[in-house]
Amino acid sequence: MSRSTELDHIGVAVRDLDNAIKFFTEVLGLELEKIEEVPEEKVRIACLKLGNTQIELLQPTDPSSPVSRFIERKGEGIHHVALRVKNIHELCRFLREKGLKLVYEEPREIRGERLINFIHPKSALGVLIEIVERR
Repeated sequence: MSRSTELDHIGVAVRDLDNAIKFFTEVLGLELEKIEEVPEEKVRIACLKLGNTQIELLQPTDPSSPVSRFIERKGEGIHHVALRVKNIHELCRFLREKGLKLVYEEPREIRGERLINFIHPKSALGVLIEIVERR
């Protein structure tokens, strides 16, 4: 069984979304696809096209958000790597059976367009891995 199908995106934690967008578009030449608020995760994000994948810039909207805490501890930078999967519920069951810790008990639905969960860094060699099922 193939568990992930491709790289979905790379998440980058930033303090100032507008400045980060300017850098990635004007300096690196990436195309801005969309900006959206994700209240479930307490972030505002910008998605930038990079080949067949995306760079996802994450600016916290609340000081208690995980992204805000990440920036306080580690500074701006790569926050997570996201893998696209076909059946997130099946994969979550499989990962738990293997003894891995997931951030959410059940996958979260974001805007009716995707389901997400995260493999905790303590279970993934220090890397926060998001799993995403696109609809």
